[in-house]
Amino acid sequence: MTTELPEDLLQAALEVRQQAYAPFSEFLVGAALQTTSGEIFRGCNVENRSYGLTNCAERVALGAAVAAGFRQFDLLVIATSGGVVPCGACRQVLVEFCQQLTVFLVDVDKDPQAVGFVQSVELAELLPGSPTL
Repeated sequence: MTTELPEDLLQAALEVRQQAYAPFSEFLVGAALQTTSGEIFRGCNVENRSYGLTNCAERVALGAAVAAGFRQFDLLVIATSGGVVPCGACRQVLVEFCQQLTVFLVDVDKDPQAVGFVQSVELAELLPGSPTL
C-alpha cells in the first residue's frame, strides 16, 4: 500500500522543527501526527541537560493529541537532518495507540525534489513483534 504524504502534514513538521529546543545536541526534530479524522498535532523535541529527561518530538505531538481527546492516528511525519527513524521509546509509545501507522521520514538536508527527501515506513516494521491491541 502506497500512502501519499499530505502537503499540510509535511509543512507542519517542517515548521514546528524550527521551534525545537535543542541547545545541547543542536539536533532539531519536528513531528506532525494526523488523526484518522484528519486533525494534525505538532511536536518538537525539548531537550534537557539530563538527556533522559528530553521529550522527543513524536511523543510531544502524541501527548498533545491525547490531551485533546484523540486516540486513533494514521500518519506521522518526522523532519530531521538525515531523515532518522524514531527512537525505541517513541516506537513503543506510538504502538500503544496504533498498530497501523505510516511514518514519513523527511531528510531536511536534501532538496525536496531529490530522491530520498521523503521515505515511508510502517510502524509495524519499526517495532516487529509488538503485541496487537
